[in-house]
Amino acid sequence: MPAVAEMLKPTEAAVVSRVSLRDVNRAIDERILPEAFVSVDNGRHVLAGACSFISFYFETAKRLTSEERLFAIRTVESKLTRARGLAWAALLREDWTVRDEFLTIDLRPFLKNTSDRMSDLEASREMVTSSSDVLGGAPVIRGTRIPVYDVAASVAADHPIDRILEAYPSIDVEKVRLASIYAEANPLRGRPRATGDLPEGSVIVSDRRVPRLRKAGRSS
Repeated sequence: MPAVAEMLKPTEAAVVSRVSLRDVNRAIDERILPEAFVSVDNGRHVLAGACSFISFYFETAKRLTSEERLFAIRTVESKLTRARGLAWAALLREDWTVRDEFLTIDLRPFLKNTSDRMSDLEASREMVTSSSDVLGGAPVIRGTRIPVYDVAASVAADHPIDRILEAYPSIDVEKVRLASIYAEANPLRGRPRATGDLPEGSVIVSDRRVPRLRKAGRSS
């Protein structure tokens, strides 16, 4: 099981918190997260356990004021600090109820969801491997030559799951799900590498080139 104290990249924290990358950066920049749960020494990183606070803050925005949400986070801050060395199962046995006059907030469901998503993230990491001997080191699904980003791209393009499994018969539904999680947590940077190779079975119908239209206002 992944450690509560693991430090996650912002993209990983976004996956575990189920919020946007922008919201993770907001949580850091606006000090929504206590400084003890954030590291900026070698790139931005967020404590895995604190992702539950990010999730709580943004998911309850329509029901609680900012002050109420921050109060809840500050109230249990010390408890998470003390529990950093615990496993998630032990963490979930703690009482995460916050009370303030008439207001009662239970943060345990947010920690449980974070724990589940950390398990998914770890499973996606274990599923993916890379070697210079296989597809030039591109990340592939373990035991196959299937690029994990190709599978994730099919999911992102809303291809039906049966079509994806037909295209990649050596994987199953769970591996397709984990491929999407891995790609979201580790997004590719820059433009895709250009290649002159066509996918197997492709046929060139026409190689006619269409001239680019000139912008209005330019002299001929």
